[in-house]
Amino acid sequence: MKTFLVLCCLAFAVAEFADSETKGSTPYVDIPLKAVKSSADRIREHGYPAESHFVETPDGYVLNAFRIPYSPKLNNAGQKKPVVFIQHGLFACSDCFILNGPDNSIAYNFADNGYDVWLGNARGNIYSRNNTKISLNHPDFWSFSWHEIGTIDIPTLIDYILEVTGESKIHYVGHSQGTTVFFVMTSLRPEYNEKIKTAHMLAPAIFMGNCTNGLVTSLAPYVGKPGKGSAILGNQEFVFHNKYVQRALDTACGSNPAFPKYCRTLFFLWAGNENTNLNTTLLPQIAETHPAGISSNQGIHYIQEYVSNEFRQFDHGPKKNKRIYGQAEPPAYPLENITAEMYVYYSLADASADHRDVERLPSYLSSLKNMYLVEDSTWDHIDFIFALKVKGTINDKVIKFCNDYELLHQ
Repeated sequence: MKTFLVLCCLAFAVAEFADSETKGSTPYVDIPLKAVKSSADRIREHGYPAESHFVETPDGYVLNAFRIPYSPKLNNAGQKKPVVFIQHGLFACSDCFILNGPDNSIAYNFADNGYDVWLGNARGNIYSRNNTKISLNHPDFWSFSWHEIGTIDIPTLIDYILEVTGESKIHYVGHSQGTTVFFVMTSLRPEYNEKIKTAHMLAPAIFMGNCTNGLVTSLAPYVGKPGKGSAILGNQEFVFHNKYVQRALDTACGSNPAFPKYCRTLFFLWAGNENTNLNTTLLPQIAETHPAGISSNQGIHYIQEYVSNEFRQFDHGPKKNKRIYGQAEPPAYPLENITAEMYVYYSLADASADHRDVERLPSYLSSLKNMYLVEDSTWDHIDFIFALKVKGTINDKVIKFCNDYELLHQ
């Protein structure tokens, strides 16, 4: 109940104090408390080259992807390189893969190993808030879940990256929701399996039945099944990072936090448990960039997965399900269609991607090459991107598998 009350207070505060000037159609948040820095700005501050690309989906969403074309540590600016595409999780954005600095962030680690690095942003987050057909303020703009991100956004980004680079295949790395959308894409649009060299699932959020994340368990009675709760809360922006949210986060998590316990509570809501591995020097930067904004339907869809204990499409209720799917219950995603070479990384302390749920995956995936369980029993959901030891624990292993593939296919 405490978690639910904190969440509701935060959500209502955002709705009540949302600045009218954030209702424009620019791809960045308007008039924040601090000057906006894009992922490209942060990458350049770290001494790496950066590009910003805007990619339009077939349904009009304009997605902002960022690129690190080469590493300043290598003399490879004009050379052909293997491509890696990295996709963020729920409430996150491309910033999360660079905030841990050049030594520990997976984006820089890949660049320093000779890769052409691309960072995606899903529709609705701070970098992808444009649509050429729908106003940001219309409920139809927010009428999507991670299903549409998987069936539309990720394929669109992959095709764009392949066109720009001239490559025929990429390596894919996803964290949390970044894994969910990959499963959606490769199960429902199986032709995209052929465009993947290797796929790396960090803290995969697929089956959710054993999830203990407070956000999920607290809201499950209200939106876990179609009804008044999901009807009221659906199709709207949820916890967008405007200047009022940033002020609250700065107060709690900034350089001189006034309410450090509140900061820990916020990260508990995100990670699902008390974190002991987090690089705490990142807290001010994380507070500047997160939460990056989602549609409420994305959260509702995950909560439906928790209640059903299945990986299936969005549940609209029997009547609408029959109209959309031809049956009263939403269909399961056909995981047997996934043939991309896959590697899974998971942990025992992850409250969002429980190890028991992750361990269901091998029975569905014929192309699964490796299941890596992190030895550290305290490693949790956000440690896969923000931990002090993430390079040696996760990043180096991911890159080694990619390097092995490249050597084998020279």
